[in-house]
Amino acid sequence: MTTARRAGIDVGGTKCLGVVLSPDGDVVAEHRLPTPKGPEAIIDTLAEVAAALAPFDTIGVGVPGLVTRDGVLAAAPNLVDITHFRVGELLSARLGMQVEVDNDATCAAVTEWKVGAARGYDDFAMVTLGTGIGGGVVAGGRLVRGVNGFCGEMGHMVVHPDGPACPCGRRGCWERYASGNGLGRLAREAAVARRLTRVVEIAGGDPEQVRGEHVQAAAREGDDQALEVIDTFGRWVALGLVNLTNLLDPALFVLGGGLAAAGDIYLEPIKGWFNELLYSPHLRPHPKVVFAELGERAGAVGAALLADVH
Repeated sequence: MTTARRAGIDVGGTKCLGVVLSPDGDVVAEHRLPTPKGPEAIIDTLAEVAAALAPFDTIGVGVPGLVTRDGVLAAAPNLVDITHFRVGELLSARLGMQVEVDNDATCAAVTEWKVGAARGYDDFAMVTLGTGIGGGVVAGGRLVRGVNGFCGEMGHMVVHPDGPACPCGRRGCWERYASGNGLGRLAREAAVARRLTRVVEIAGGDPEQVRGEHVQAAAREGDDQALEVIDTFGRWVALGLVNLTNLLDPALFVLGGGLAAAGDIYLEPIKGWFNELLYSPHLRPHPKVVFAELGERAGAVGAALLADVH
């Protein structure tokens, strides 16, 4: 067991959340500040959060986007004016200590691996279903980072080459169908086609304003049209999980993010389609599909644990 106090900071689109873990792994301190715009302001904020969390022996930072193995945030669609941002180097200079940096979804995967739903597993994949799709992979008891550090960008697997345009510049990425935005798009298409009467009512009467949360609310009322959309959505999620299974052969998938927090209304159709679409199910046990156990703190806790797994 470590004797170190480990700090972690999760940089989100709206807030920077920092925690300190005791040697036993318990969260013993927490501090948050709004996420500012621009790289210099972000470093200032990270240093301020770190100062509020002190003392600690190690520190890690989770950031949204493509993170190189040497701690450079190469691209971050959800942060303003951020490209080739040397987070690790700049914060290390401010704090006078080594700073571990990784993608926020990878940090969440580390959390689930060490203290959450994947504890005890050596081969699993974390899939975060939020505005987009991110994730992290553990294989053979090791965090898989890839040659550049970009492993886990599973939301940009192409599942339909002629599908809708993605902000990444390509078409038909998995997250265009299986994320929160993807659910909203599926729902609006059905609403415009006059197939979601109750959902449109909940959305205020305008089909163009339909979002995923409106579908979810109607589905919880037992609305058949809403449940049909969620079933279609579950099929798209399952399709990606099947592709990942064929590539990784994991024992477990942990689903995190905002959609996963909604409960079994999504999990059951995902598992049903996954079992139906899986290649050669008679030759191997099905990977388990479960929800993440850690909530808002998952990214920060995982960042605190980066020194143990990098």
